[in-house]
Amino acid sequence: MPLAPTDEIVRAAAQRAGVGAFNVVQTEHAEAIVAGAEAAGLPVILQISENTARYHGALEPIGLASLAMARAAGVPVAVHLDHAESTDLVREAVGLGFTSVMFDAAKLPYEENLAATREITAFCHSHGVWVEAELGEVGGKDGAHAPGVRTDPGEARDFVAATGVDALAVAVGSSHTMLTRDAVLDFALISHLREAVPVPLVLHGSSGVSDADLATAVQAGMTKVNISTHLNKIFTQAVREQLDGQAGVADPRKYLGPARAAVTAEVARLLSVLNGS
Repeated sequence: MPLAPTDEIVRAAAQRAGVGAFNVVQTEHAEAIVAGAEAAGLPVILQISENTARYHGALEPIGLASLAMARAAGVPVAVHLDHAESTDLVREAVGLGFTSVMFDAAKLPYEENLAATREITAFCHSHGVWVEAELGEVGGKDGAHAPGVRTDPGEARDFVAATGVDALAVAVGSSHTMLTRDAVLDFALISHLREAVPVPLVLHGSSGVSDADLATAVQAGMTKVNISTHLNKIFTQAVREQLDGQAGVADPRKYLGPARAAVTAEVARLLSVLNGS
């Protein structure tokens, strides 16, 4: 039951609810995320990053597997290309049937970011694909994104108007790849951005944000909430526990299965947090 994310995300924005977007690294992640969403009875977004496509050697294998799981799901599931800097990869994702892409030109100076994003948005919209962009660098991306940067509401409003994007990822205090959940978000800035920007806001680096602050961020105006590292920690810990307890195990299903189950439970729990239930 795939979805065009516009429908669920715009609806959630109007209701001050959050839509969880979780990163797929391998098929066990996608299976766990879909199962977690079905357990919660809530829509979800499967995200495949440019880094993950590179890890697998190509976007198509992991992308088509995720799209197949989305079609078979009992709840709405979107498949989204995350943090794509390559325009060729964006075009490939559109051709494969992804319903949305996040084009990341935030490294570029503002005017270059605007021009590149406007061009890719026009292409995606001509194919009925939803576009997310980023303005105000979110930290934690190999030094390319400066910590402490914040998105200016006026600049964000003008950027959305000039590019035509469908959602905007903004810098409000979170950082990618955080292993602890103690990020300090600027909730006043989130509220100001929500007032200034006419499209849904996206919170990147949400693994570093506590449950309570995720709920507050959604109420302040965030809609799409991206979580990756937090689930990877849970997955890895479950694998470690299984291997520590079964030194002679050789069948990967014996340790990947429990890891998948642990992620399923956490996805269901996080979706409930984001929806205030």
